[in-house]
Amino acid sequence: MNFEHLIQINDPLNPFVESMTREQLWEGLVLRAEQPQLFVMGLDSCTILSREGNVLERELHYGQATVRDRVTLAESQSVRYDILPTADYVGGSLTMTIEQPDELQLFLRFEYATTLPESTDPDAHQTQEIVKSAYRENDIDTVRLIRQFVQAKQEPGSLH
Repeated sequence: MNFEHLIQINDPLNPFVESMTREQLWEGLVLRAEQPQLFVMGLDSCTILSREGNVLERELHYGQATVRDRVTLAESQSVRYDILPTADYVGGSLTMTIEQPDELQLFLRFEYATTLPESTDPDAHQTQEIVKSAYRENDIDTVRLIRQFVQAKQEPGSLH
């Protein structure tokens, strides 16, 4: 199953949306890669097993379950998460790409590729739509949390 969507980060037509720079968005994406427990509900801990250049190998602990993944950072451009398949978990990937069509607009594109097969069966289709909705909600939450971290860094007296 493949799925992608776009979240608008800066909206020059909406004064109520706090603008963010590309660098601030990138810092937030790196924070999500290095400290995912701040972003992912149910994640107990994350161990970075190795770091070579722009690639992190991680082990994620959800209760008794352990998932391994590889994170590839393309400086100020994108972050790609590759979940390594096991007997218990399907493999897949998530790529978050910063898009900036002009100086005022900023977007974050989320692209999911999983080994779950596409199906026309009504029950399977409904399940896929639920999964897509969960991905979308999680991504909206990621952007919300990045905004909070950016705002906290800008406040006087911040330790960052």
